[in-house]
Amino acid sequence: MSVIVTDSGFAPDDFTGTFVPMGEDGVAVDVPSDADPDAVRALTGAQVVRIAFPSFADGRGFTLAAILRRAGFTGRLRAHGHVLADQYAMARRSGFDEVEIDDTLAARQPQDQWIARADWRAHAYQARMRG
Repeated sequence: MSVIVTDSGFAPDDFTGTFVPMGEDGVAVDVPSDADPDAVRALTGAQVVRIAFPSFADGRGFTLAAILRRAGFTGRLRAHGHVLADQYAMARRSGFDEVEIDDTLAARQPQDQWIARADWRAHAYQARMRG
């Protein structure tokens, strides 16, 4: 099972659709971390996009999320995989609405660790510099 992390904490997955691989037609699209940024820009018509994080050390998904948002994507954007609680603020600043993690990671990094980073706008470098 999966746990969905938002600014209010852990929740069950309420998405009932089916994700299709990038390149296929669908309203919900799975994007690999090594996707071509130009192909990602073309996904602005999707309703839900889920970007893979195969490893917590692989930050390409943050870049893809930012590219997609800058291209005009207004749908639901989900990080999927090995995202750590420490990376939650970066995920939100990149444009993700939520993070999907497995039960094992949720047990190792409980909800309070994610909620501690939920005020992601206040902890940005730019916000600290503005005073």
